[in-house]
Amino acid sequence: MSRIVISLASLAWAMLCGCAGPQNPSFPVTTTEARAAIREMKRDPRPLDRPLIIAGGLFDAGFDVNRLAGTLRRMTTDDDMITTVTFMSLTTGSFDGCRDYLIRKVEETFGATDTRETIEVDVIGFSMGGLVARHASRPRTDGGKRLVIRRLFTISTPHRGARMAGGPTFDSRTIDMRAGSSFLAELDEALPLAEYEMYAYARLGDWIVGVRNTAPPGRTAWWVPTPPLSPAHLGAANDPRILADIARRLRGESPLTTEPPAPLSRVADKARNKASPRPTGT
Repeated sequence: MSRIVISLASLAWAMLCGCAGPQNPSFPVTTTEARAAIREMKRDPRPLDRPLIIAGGLFDAGFDVNRLAGTLRRMTTDDDMITTVTFMSLTTGSFDGCRDYLIRKVEETFGATDTRETIEVDVIGFSMGGLVARHASRPRTDGGKRLVIRRLFTISTPHRGARMAGGPTFDSRTIDMRAGSSFLAELDEALPLAEYEMYAYARLGDWIVGVRNTAPPGRTAWWVPTPPLSPAHLGAANDPRILADIARRLRGESPLTTEPPAPLSRVADKARNKASPRPTGT
């Protein structure tokens, strides 16, 4: 009996502390190492080169993005350079509405320009927020302003569509996030002309989006295994490994990741599928 108790205790400890799935050779950082890197950056905060916008996801009330912003503020020297934007108002029921709201918030916070473009910013887009940023940066023909992005960091963004977007819905944003939608095709068509650098991140086991969908066609996100008992999609916004890599890039330091992002191997695919059974109806 004692052996059974010891085995169960060991298993419980592994589930609480370990990481499920293979390690990424282009992102060989443990959560423990990442947390240590974050502590070090908090002890030595450095200024940002430009304003940073953190854009939330679908039906995101702001809890995750505000927590992310709070952590990043402790690693920089000017709290006013970071702001969050969520899309829960009546005017943000479409991607056009989200785009206009994002641009308005940027100009209200950091000042408006006399041109058809905003000031230059960096953006962290969680889930749908990454698509809103891409849409807002596209050239416009309706006379409206476009968002000028220098660097775009996306976390669990459905660049190729979301697996869970296939169910019945009246939400136009969800419909636009279906794989093969005309909206996603337009974003991909505009991407080769985009002036910003893009860095995509994801966690294995994301059955809401699908880890392969978290980078545009022809690209791969920097993926990390998801810790046991942690939600793969929702937990990605504050994954210490992803946060540490983004923070180091924002601070002008060497990133924790290496180029090119490692492809999803058969081992990673197996771990992903085991952790994320495909939902019914998608």
